[in-house]
Amino acid sequence: MSKAKHTNLSKQAIGALMMALQKSLMEQSDIVPVLEGFKIKQSPEGLVVLNPPIVRFNEDTAHNWDVVGDQPE
Repeated sequence: MSKAKHTNLSKQAIGALMMALQKSLMEQSDIVPVLEGFKIKQSPEGLVVLNPPIVRFNEDTAHNWDVVGDQPE
């Protein structure tokens, strides 16, 4: 049986996945189109995402967070 070759995600690619997740949570949107749009390339560090998502955060966004549970005052 031959040994299957594999590669890992680079830290940059993991960060891109986390940003995609954060963006979909903030926008309450589907993450699948963002993941399908990733352009991925092999590098010495592992797979990298050439077009990571950009998450914009401003004061308007900060005030729209839902808080779950009691928070200390």
